[in-house]
Amino acid sequence: MKKYYLEIFKLTIFALVVGLLVGVIDAFFGRVLIEISQFREEHFMYLIPFLAPVGILIAYLFQQYSPKTLAGMSLIFDVSSEKEEVIPKRLIPFAILSTWLTHLFGGSAGREGVAVQLGATGSYNLGRALKIDVSNRSLIMIGMAAGFSGLYQTPLAASIFALEVLVAGKIYYKLLLPALIASYAASYTSNFLGLEKFTFKLNSLPDLDLYMIVKILLVGLIFGLTGFGFSQVLKFSKDKLGKIFPNPLIKIGLGGLILSILLFTLWDGRYAGLGTNLINESLGGGEIYSFDFLLKFILTTLTLAVGFQGGEVTPLFAIGASLGVSLSTLFGMDASLLAALGYSAVFSSATNTLLAPILIGGEVFGFQNLPYFIIVVLASYTFNFNRSIYGKQKI
Repeated sequence: MKKYYLEIFKLTIFALVVGLLVGVIDAFFGRVLIEISQFREEHFMYLIPFLAPVGILIAYLFQQYSPKTLAGMSLIFDVSSEKEEVIPKRLIPFAILSTWLTHLFGGSAGREGVAVQLGATGSYNLGRALKIDVSNRSLIMIGMAAGFSGLYQTPLAASIFALEVLVAGKIYYKLLLPALIASYAASYTSNFLGLEKFTFKLNSLPDLDLYMIVKILLVGLIFGLTGFGFSQVLKFSKDKLGKIFPNPLIKIGLGGLILSILLFTLWDGRYAGLGTNLINESLGGGEIYSFDFLLKFILTTLTLAVGFQGGEVTPLFAIGASLGVSLSTLFGMDASLLAALGYSAVFSSATNTLLAPILIGGEVFGFQNLPYFIIVVLASYTFNFNRSIYGKQKI
């Protein structure tokens, strides 16, 4: 018993250090990414033609100098399950630089993949350097929690996400306290260094009567099928394009050319980058087209399938939010409410996680609205057929 609590104490101190360090890196990465995104929006027509050559540059750099880290999240999952032995430290600069380049020239991708990877990489390598006698999985979970939280500043959701995403259906409660410490340390650090948290207040919510519960369950089913579809299309696209174009330079070059044309012709970059524009329009009562979610879905899967770097979560938030607005008229529900529910529910379905998306709903939109998020996420999680965007996730 004494040994058990001593281990938890050591991990908690270690988690505090990891959280502080990862929070600094997240703040640097996130603030530069925001500046890059704003610069791209102002100079989109001049930057988008160079997406293909930049993609070739990204693929070449990985191929020549860091081929192992190209696996990204798959490498993190493999090391956590002892299938691989090492996460190279160079993953951090390669992931950051390649994601910046992807966003600067218009690729439709996210950012959490980098944050989670750099958190896991930093925690793993620091733990091994300090000879901390715990499993790879423990070190990686602590780092993932810090990475996610430092970027999104949702420490409760980040802690649970790290504990439930590696193995679907299992939560490592032993690591709950260290993960929480790492998450809060990273969140406060990145916020102190100027990275702002996204929140939105929902007003005038309907009564949660039986009729409303049934409607939320139905939209949850649609969100669940959307997240499932995203994970399957992404997997199929990666596998198919990898077989058609075994040379990654040709694959990303042709893919970048097609993306440049599509992103330029489809409303001058409306679907480029993270998708925060769609999130803001969805929640703020702006103009959302019925096909916004579908085009963001297609362009994000294409961006990631051909080899550009980034992540999936923020685009998933955008897909869910814009789909929610499109469903609001059909179901006779407030557009902002459905956008918020889609924000969490599509993320839940695509990542095959249950508790973290509910907590994201609370941390972003207010914990007084938690019953709505519990109902919609339960439905979306049920109808994702146990599939995930993370191909190495264990069931």
